[in-house]
Amino acid sequence: MDGAMGTMIQNRKLGEADFRGARFADWGQDLKGNNDLLVLSQPEIIGEIYTAYLEAGADIIETNTFNSTAVSQLDYGTQGLVRELNLAGARIARQAADAMTALTP
Repeated sequence: MDGAMGTMIQNRKLGEADFRGARFADWGQDLKGNNDLLVLSQPEIIGEIYTAYLEAGADIIETNTFNSTAVSQLDYGTQGLVRELNLAGARIARQAADAMTALTP
């Protein structure tokens, strides 16, 4: 099973601009620390982390959606994105798993 997603994200030393990406560049609130939002603003980073866990031998990976609830996202004003966050997190995990399965059936 995979490990600490938050730690893997913190190791990237992402700044406010990284959390915003192009889509949220003009968002009215700070977004740094909203790790779940990275599935929308930096999906390639999340995919790389999923892939790293799979390459390390994980047979099960979790989605990066632990705080993708309306209550948690309210802190960032992104509560309206909850469905999209959950779908994107699952899609990226599925893509990583499918890619690994193709390499190691």
